[in-house]
Amino acid sequence: MPNLPDLRTDETDVSLRPLLFSIAYRMTGSVTDAEDLVQETYVRVHAAERDGTQIESRRAYACAVVSRLSIDYLRSARVRREQYVGEWLPEPIVTDRSADPEQQAELSDSLSMAFLVLLERLTPSERAVLLLRDVFGYGFDEVAELIDKSAAACRQLAVRAREKVQDGKPRFETSVEKRWALAERFFAAIEHGDTEGLAGMLAEDVVLYGDGGGKAPARREPLRGTSETARFLASFSPRADREGWALTLVDVNGQPGAVVSGGDGATVAVVSLDVAMGKVQAVRAVVNPDKLGHLAEAPD
Repeated sequence: MPNLPDLRTDETDVSLRPLLFSIAYRMTGSVTDAEDLVQETYVRVHAAERDGTQIESRRAYACAVVSRLSIDYLRSARVRREQYVGEWLPEPIVTDRSADPEQQAELSDSLSMAFLVLLERLTPSERAVLLLRDVFGYGFDEVAELIDKSAAACRQLAVRAREKVQDGKPRFETSVEKRWALAERFFAAIEHGDTEGLAGMLAEDVVLYGDGGGKAPARREPLRGTSETARFLASFSPRADREGWALTLVDVNGQPGAVVSGGDGATVAVVSLDVAMGKVQAVRAVVNPDKLGHLAEAPD
């Protein structure tokens, strides 16, 4: 694209990127697609400026562009997701475990894999309104401008969206320390193949989800129940020993989790836990290699 500034050095673009990526990722559940949408947003903003469009606020203009691009993306992606092989989970991201408690609470509420899966119940417009209003704190008049609808229509979309997600909204252990204390014992039990220990940490109605996308071995249906899930998780210990897998504990989408890397250092799986009431309520494992490419190596 001619006459465009270097997006890596343009200070305005750099400062806007975290916000634009946050919107696009929560909208799409995909790191790679969110990055593409942010890049396309930059292109469109620069093109508008070059063509003489009057832009009062570059931030507001860019947020409007990325929101509308994300809505268009979801409309085109709906058919692909309906045809997805097995369970669909978002592309995981490794988040900052050292964030302060307030930031951790925000991540738990709006970035968790459980919440992003829940957003799949919504239409693209409902998803945009719910995120922009309830997560990013925009007023309805601002949301209306961002997605090119009336404020009244946005209020109706918000009501419908909240009704659809209310019954499934995830609840997490409020204490980050308690979450991680349980997670550390949990992953140690997996490494040692400790079925009994795992069973003691799982909720009675625990659910395990696996996303292989038809490209890596994974359960196509959720696994439910304490004993079945414990046996399944413990069975990975001998395979990990054979194949030289290493497990690194990390924050995954604001929740306790782990990155599993192969002998060559490449990421082969990312696991995220939902912890509440002193038990693991859900386990989500992404093994689809297409969703792990942005995690080239296990983090230090």
